[in-house]
Amino acid sequence: MRLALDKTLPVALGAQLRGLIEYGIACGEIAGGARLPSVRELADEIGVAPMTVSQVYRDLKEAGLIHGRPGSGTFVTDRGAVGDSDARMAAFLQRVDALIDEGLAIGLRSGEIAGSIGARLSGRVARGRTKVVVLVGTFPVAAASYARSLAAALGPGTTVEALTVDALQRREAAMQRATAADLVLTFAHRRREVAALLPHQRVAAISFIPSEDTRRGLASLDPRARVLVVSRFPEFLPVIKAGVEKFAPHVSAVTAALLDGPDLAALLSGCSIVVLSTGAEAALDQLPVGVRAMEYRHVPDPGEIERIVIPLLRDPDSPAIQPDRKAS
Repeated sequence: MRLALDKTLPVALGAQLRGLIEYGIACGEIAGGARLPSVRELADEIGVAPMTVSQVYRDLKEAGLIHGRPGSGTFVTDRGAVGDSDARMAAFLQRVDALIDEGLAIGLRSGEIAGSIGARLSGRVARGRTKVVVLVGTFPVAAASYARSLAAALGPGTTVEALTVDALQRREAAMQRATAADLVLTFAHRRREVAALLPHQRVAAISFIPSEDTRRGLASLDPRARVLVVSRFPEFLPVIKAGVEKFAPHVSAVTAALLDGPDLAALLSGCSIVVLSTGAEAALDQLPVGVRAMEYRHVPDPGEIERIVIPLLRDPDSPAIQPDRKAS
């Protein structure tokens, strides 16, 4: 795992470190099950106080992204499905009971109820049921884009619906759709939160990688371009800036700013292209005439769709499936 803090950015070093590890886990650069350096090792490597690393590790443990093993060290929590199969069965039986009660209430006899359910079940099995996946993201537009990518990869036998964490928290209809899905997918750093909202549902985390359009767009930049990277979240500013520098190594003028930073307007006036992290679209309202903008967009990792999503859809009771990628 290679971590590099950028002391030129208006972001605290602890926030940068947490963002780098969190992003690395969410985007597959740090594999599930990977061992992290000790607090002292990492502090010495990146040049910060051990207390800073210790606090970041505590925060990441509380978020469920990493965990300690006594005598062994600190490890990245495995990706895959979480959920209690016994609890899911209990919830299913409750819905069956409610359906039976509804049938009796409208005057159906027990044989009619059983016959109706049996006929519907036989027909559904015979023609094959379309699987339903719910992708839970942070921003509606980005989540919809991720869902389209997933649907294209999974094919016509699966439908993919996009929801946000906010929608799950605020809208009963969104909660019902997620509860009825065959599988719920989200980012690694949001899995615990989503699983807590859907305690009887299978929730799996997959990695997201920079999209092909993002990589091509950055690679095609004019070497003389003056690039400004804008992020809504401080902890991800160094990550997005490093990504721009990785995919556009020929561009030397790359600066970065926060969406709510006091110097954003001045920096916008001095750049020729703005690279926006997801969620920072409000910067477009301040864009000077003649300045181009592009979004640093991600897509679900195709490899993890094959290794995690498809096996979970094929076998509803399959255990968590882990990426085979080595930690970087």
